Amino acid sequence: MSRSTILAACLMGVFSAVFGVTGPAWAQGGMGYYGHSGSHMGFGGGFGWIFGPLFMLALIAAIVAVIVLMVRWIGGGSGQIPPQAQPSGKTPLDILQQRFARGEIDKAEYEERRRVLED
Repeated sequence: MSRSTILAACLMGVFSAVFGVTGPAWAQGGMGYYGHSGSHMGFGGGFGWIFGPLFMLALIAAIVAVIVLMVRWIGGGSGQIPPQAQPSGKTPLDILQQRFARGEIDKAEYEERRRVLED
């Protein structure tokens, strides 16, 4: 199986788990926990105000994390160094000579640094 097929199957599983299972459960009306219809602030409903939004944020964060990790896995680094990060092939002595030629450093500093590089 290709990585994109695996990603599509996992994303479909996540979305069906979140929206397919909980959607019908939310749609069901009927009697509440203690046989009452509607909501009340007894033992059954008080903690929902606190933990419900926190759980929802945690669930959304987990879904986003899974999607990000899967996209990174699918994209999979090619293992190549980007062009701007590749070494230019110049030696430190070449760079020193260019700096001296541009006038960035004087002759004394050039000689001193050249001696250090050649040792």
